[in-house]
Amino acid sequence: MLNLPGIVGLITRLPRAQAETQLLEMVKSLCHEPFYSSGTWVDVSQGVYVGWVARQGSFADGMPLHNETGDVMLIFSGEDFPEPGVVATLKEHGHEVASTGPSYLVHRSEDEPDFPARLNGRFHGLIADRRRGTATLFNDRFGLQRVYYHEAKDAFYFAAEAKAILKVRRELHEMDPRALGEFLVCGCVLENRTLFPRVHVLPPGSAWVFRDGSLEQKSAYFEPGQWEDQAPLDSEEYYDRLRDAFVTHLPRYFNGGERVGVSLTGGLDSRIIMAWHKPPQGSLPCYTFGSVYRDNQDVLLARKVAGICGQPYQVITAGNGFLSRFAHYAERSVYLTDACVDLSRSPDLYVNEKARQIAPVRIVGTYGSEMLLNAVMFKSEQPVTGLFQPEMLPQLRAAEETYNSARRVRPITFIAFRQSPWYHYGVLGLEQTQVAVRSPYLDNDLVRTLYRAPGPFEANQKARLRLVREGNPALARLRTDRGIGARSGLLSRGPLEFTFKAEYAYDMGMPQWVARLDHVFAPLHLERLWLGRHKPFHFRVWYRDQLAPYVREVLFDGGSLARPYLVPAAVRAAVDGHLKGIRNYTTEIHRLLALELAHRLFIDAR
Repeated sequence: MLNLPGIVGLITRLPRAQAETQLLEMVKSLCHEPFYSSGTWVDVSQGVYVGWVARQGSFADGMPLHNETGDVMLIFSGEDFPEPGVVATLKEHGHEVASTGPSYLVHRSEDEPDFPARLNGRFHGLIADRRRGTATLFNDRFGLQRVYYHEAKDAFYFAAEAKAILKVRRELHEMDPRALGEFLVCGCVLENRTLFPRVHVLPPGSAWVFRDGSLEQKSAYFEPGQWEDQAPLDSEEYYDRLRDAFVTHLPRYFNGGERVGVSLTGGLDSRIIMAWHKPPQGSLPCYTFGSVYRDNQDVLLARKVAGICGQPYQVITAGNGFLSRFAHYAERSVYLTDACVDLSRSPDLYVNEKARQIAPVRIVGTYGSEMLLNAVMFKSEQPVTGLFQPEMLPQLRAAEETYNSARRVRPITFIAFRQSPWYHYGVLGLEQTQVAVRSPYLDNDLVRTLYRAPGPFEANQKARLRLVREGNPALARLRTDRGIGARSGLLSRGPLEFTFKAEYAYDMGMPQWVARLDHVFAPLHLERLWLGRHKPFHFRVWYRDQLAPYVREVLFDGGSLARPYLVPAAVRAAVDGHLKGIRNYTTEIHRLLALELAHRLFIDAR
């Protein structure tokens, strides 16, 4: 899917020396790891100054791309999973195309008037066409390869990460109250906004055209309505098309020159992948993110899946290696994602560092349940009363209204084109600072087919089980982590659902009265009975115990408590109650810590 960080640049009539200085500063701000490569390209006549940063050896390494005459240039970040025969067709049309790598893309941009509409993947890029005197900035149809932008009087700035723009425009270091309210209520900023009021996100499916150093047209090459207008299919025809879309396109996600690993869980989404991808035994490393308390259901089942498929398997846990360096991973997670995640996602950086040591490309089942079952993964939930100043209340209510309004579309449209770029982007972006994450469940043909389901939930639930059964009957005999597909009756789904909900209630979802009761029985360490049965990370007890000094140091700091939207006494009381073990404010601590780090990294840094 993505190979973050991506591209940066400005389109301007500023003097070359000034524009190039800013460009180099923007590129430098994205060079997070020693295994990144970078470069720049300038066309003063068009006012185009563009740079790029990519993982060495990734699909997008080796920019820029030129056509044979050198008058069309493409800077591309991300990955494309094209139909077979694309390169051969371009060669037949007289283009000089390498057999591997992304060089074919610049020729597609010449031959396809609707470019990049036929690309299949997560990407963004910029085309500079000297023949037409235009430059076109574009992204993928789901908006998952983000492009941040700022329209100044003297330049148009764009970047894969907001920090690159903030680096050269110091006046932008401020926090938007509306976005702040959305982050507190929903855990992410909605629509095409960011925490920074004058920095925005390019809408999904965009192709914005520039001429003579200025923006000429804000165009869209794709709208969800193009897929919404399809007629539904009957059940059998729908399944046949769904299976064909998945099975036919799956191999392309394992292609390329980099080593590939599969991130397995106990659910069906990664299992469907294993059922249909049939590599030689011992050739495909598999792994699962596990708990330090015990082998959770993901580990127990994923180990069996790997064993049935004859593939090597290991478990990655976020234990003392993560907790002892929590300050590093907390700050790094907020910084790398421009504060698009709260601290609940900080272990993802740690475990993906470990995953990169196994393979630089990570195949995931992410988006499977979301797309097939219309699973909504975030909601609007008002924060605890009293933590925030009264003037924040209108913003908190407005966030809930914005979320509710966004839900008033077809469920799959919300999942694919709103939930994915708003909510999922943060953790995806964090993961992909370390590995290239690929999911076949966002394949264009598959999602297009899902719009034709006769009845989304029931039809797709049956389809998921059938796909496993037809691909590998042995895998179909395994239940899932929630007991789906099992044939052991009361011994499977009932107890598993109970332990799943019990763990949630004992961890971040623990009611306040239970927290007080749990404190009374603290010497018995009752958490050992429940934690780690399903989930890999356990922040309620981590904040209370190992991470208490860090939480206290950051949130009880005088500068932290002086943030204008907080009620200091209420924050101190809530956090103190959690650290003593008599209250549960896990979610609030996640977001308070993230916002404080965002202030220190992006706002105070001005």
